[in-house]
Amino acid sequence: MGSLGVNFGLPNEEMELEFDPSALPPFKLSEIRAAIPKHCWVKNPWKSLSYVLRDIVIVFALISMAIFLDSWKFWPLYWVLQGTMFWAIFVLGHDCGHGSFSDSAFLNSVVGHILHSSILVPYHGWRISHKTHHQNHGNVEADESWVPMSEKLYKELNSATKFFRFKIPFPLLAYPIYLISRSPGKKGSHFNPYSDLFQHNERKFVVTSTLCWTLMVALLYYLGTFVGSLQLLKLYGIPYMIFVMWLDFVTYLHHHGHEQKLPWYRGKEWSYLRGGLTTVDRDYGVFNNIHHDIGTHVIHHLFPQIPHYHLIEATKAAKPVLGKYYREPKKSGPIPFHLIGNLVKSMKQDHYVSDNGEIIYYQTDPKFFNFYEKKDE
Repeated sequence: MGSLGVNFGLPNEEMELEFDPSALPPFKLSEIRAAIPKHCWVKNPWKSLSYVLRDIVIVFALISMAIFLDSWKFWPLYWVLQGTMFWAIFVLGHDCGHGSFSDSAFLNSVVGHILHSSILVPYHGWRISHKTHHQNHGNVEADESWVPMSEKLYKELNSATKFFRFKIPFPLLAYPIYLISRSPGKKGSHFNPYSDLFQHNERKFVVTSTLCWTLMVALLYYLGTFVGSLQLLKLYGIPYMIFVMWLDFVTYLHHHGHEQKLPWYRGKEWSYLRGGLTTVDRDYGVFNNIHHDIGTHVIHHLFPQIPHYHLIEATKAAKPVLGKYYREPKKSGPIPFHLIGNLVKSMKQDHYVSDNGEIIYYQTDPKFFNFYEKKDE
């Protein structure tokens, strides 16, 4: 079991109890829930739709500006802005998948398919695997997203796979590959209804999402024949890549790269609460509101039914219960440059976990990065 540890390196009078994030929390999930105001659980479909309208208007305004100006002075700015808006649209589709968009399963499905298909995400395929991630986060045996590799699996990987998984910027382009073939050590595809990801009664949903995704690909192909492949690349392709980088960057940092190493669990030591408490809130500066406060992640992980526009208030209400199990995010400037350091450090240090033990932490393969750093010199 996790416990409070003592720093024996200090004289007796200076000894301090150090917080152990793997220690069993002295509170229950129901106590956190009770601390959150009741109105934070209320889903307002009109408010949710207003955010969809806001994002869509901005997306088309940016497209119009790019076509009108058609200037290489504007294109780089367009790519960053539009890629960020694609990411914002993804977050709203993600809310549909959680059911936090509205209480209507039909509305959630329709809006979710439109939003996610528009950025080449299979709505139901990803929704189902993401639900698995939430239900099993922190469990090295059952988690789904950015799961730690066991030492045995890590050592079986060839050098190319290690390079593309841990050498920036390649991990930030991993999402399309994950959709097609999942992570190392896992099999299946988000497009295949017969994948191990899905139950028998979920297959029809996956077929629907894959069909919608295919229609979007066909639409893009048609647009390419109409406006030209270069123009389509500039208007859609590069923003799509920026969106993928946002997605991988944010989802990774919500579960890795904290200043203090956080535990992963297996076997009887894992619980939904303990796993959820190892998630990390992040401050993204000016992007917080743009991407719908997805950086307020701990409460979202514990209670994904809460709409994004209530997450900040719900977090403030829950913090007295969470105590030291809530790690206050480092305040960001307008642009969250500080998070790049967290990402780089984690990619260099967090490679695999032990094959043994039920409370485990990431370990480092020093040979891997030493090898590639020498090659880069």
